[in-house]
Amino acid sequence: RAEVARGEALFHAAGCAACHRPAFTIATAEGPRQIRPYSDFRLHDLGPGLAEAAPEAGVAPGEWRTAPLWGLGHTAAVGQGRASYLHDGRARTLLEAILWHGGAAEAARDRVAAMSANDRAALIAFLESL
Repeated sequence: RAEVARGEALFHAAGCAACHRPAFTIATAEGPRQIRPYSDFRLHDLGPGLAEAAPEAGVAPGEWRTAPLWGLGHTAAVGQGRASYLHDGRARTLLEAILWHGGAAEAARDRVAAMSANDRAALIAFLESL
């Protein structure tokens, strides 16, 4: 779909792919294989809005490991029609989850917030395709 392709371009243009890295090549017994986790699996400071009072040992309160986005489009099905996002389910929609991002992701969040409604819809269509 054209909307999904446009959403993917917007995902990259907003800067989301800086942390939600689309692909890696890994070694397997059969040889190199590409996986598409949409994560860098690193810790990033996402700001005080997502800070936890009792973080994991050695992790700052606002730091989170980049969640893989693969399978994101199946969230509602897994939740029996009720989707929730982020580590604690506080976001009821993908856009709400994006808007909770702060800290290192603040600039990307702001670019998404500034998008037109049609561009945000294309971005969400892309995310739901994963």
